[in-house]
Amino acid sequence: MNNNQSRALAEESVGRLLLKLSAPAIAAQIVNLLYNMVDRIFIGHIAEVGDLALTGVGVCFPLIMIISAFAALVGMGSAPRASIFMGKGDRDSAEKILGNSFTLLIAVSLVLTAVFGFFAEPILLTFGASANTIGYALDYFKIYSFGTVFVQLTLGLNAFISAQGFAKISMLTVLIGAVLNLVLDPVFIFGLNMGVRGAALATIISQAVSMLWILKFLTGEKTELKIRRRNLVPDPKVFLPCMALGLAPFIMQATESLISVCFNSSLLKYGGDIAVGSMTILTSVMTFSILPLQGLCQGSQPIISYNYGAKNASRVKKAFRLTLVCCLVYSFLMWALVMLTPHSFVKLFNSNPELVQFAGKALRIYMAVNCVFGAQIACQQTFIALGNAKCSLFLALLRKIILLIPLIYILPTFINDKTTAVFLAEPVADIIAVSCTVILFTREFRKAMLKLNQ
Repeated sequence: MNNNQSRALAEESVGRLLLKLSAPAIAAQIVNLLYNMVDRIFIGHIAEVGDLALTGVGVCFPLIMIISAFAALVGMGSAPRASIFMGKGDRDSAEKILGNSFTLLIAVSLVLTAVFGFFAEPILLTFGASANTIGYALDYFKIYSFGTVFVQLTLGLNAFISAQGFAKISMLTVLIGAVLNLVLDPVFIFGLNMGVRGAALATIISQAVSMLWILKFLTGEKTELKIRRRNLVPDPKVFLPCMALGLAPFIMQATESLISVCFNSSLLKYGGDIAVGSMTILTSVMTFSILPLQGLCQGSQPIISYNYGAKNASRVKKAFRLTLVCCLVYSFLMWALVMLTPHSFVKLFNSNPELVQFAGKALRIYMAVNCVFGAQIACQQTFIALGNAKCSLFLALLRKIILLIPLIYILPTFINDKTTAVFLAEPVADIIAVSCTVILFTREFRKAMLKLNQ
């Protein structure tokens, strides 16, 4: 990190700095969402088979989340630790983390590609594909899985660009791929009549271009942290603490995959393909509501991590408080839009009247307490920025594993409308998880700040 960036993280107005770092990060998260949302929007409007094709691609979403989760395990666990070392003035340790992360991302990619190549069909059937949708799911995912290495390196290494304060470069990484995907999707899907296979091909080509951009930057002159050959050999002392910290975001995303399986299997049982198709739309809207929050927290992470390493408690507190307020304001506005106009969100993906009516009702239930979810994201991501792996891991497990998954199966036993009961599991789990998160964070954050003042 050059002197100007270090000085900015240590001295510049927290509000101005958060805006400067988070605005590109939020834009990057929204643009990154377009990779899958654009695919789904185009696929949902394929003549005659759009609803079934959309459902088939939606079944692939859990596997896509698993790929992203492994990138988060490495990248989101390593980048905050690199920031902390930079705050301490230890660039060599930060570069060792980057080099080890690069190697691990490639190794994980090779394993995932092999597993998905051999077992795609049985996995997709387990994840909620039916006889009507398995063909579309396989057509999409077999091509997508070959681009796993592009996705891993793009998502995993981009975190190191953000960690150095290069928020605009990080945004451009995602923007380049998303714009290319937006251009290629209609060409491949409709122009070349490739259908869902065209959507997958457009996505992996776009991710490959983003990956090349990142590698060029992290081996160039502008970056302070560089990928160097001497740091590529994995060292457990370097990467294990990073992976411990990355377990929380990994579990958050990997369990999202498990939750999708639970939702899809239950909804297929109680409501058929239309219910599973609705879930594809619901998860897309929920993801759109969450990713900007993650972008905001991604912008605050270098500020919190750097100043925590530099033992500047007052700036850590200011950065967190401002992040929390912004997260709550956004989550409330997004919640209000969904409650007022749920059908307008559904129509982005498909105009089938039956699906629009069903999914519109389900969306209001599914996101009923999304107005307070900003507190969950702000607190959990700040735990990661402070290097508190245990608390972040616990909160990730609490919402998804301890609460949501059991509720998906328990609530239908008490409520006559089984599909409504399945959708209702999400808000019930959220309100309990947010309450527990705020209580735990208040206690642990106070302890962390007291240690810095000693």
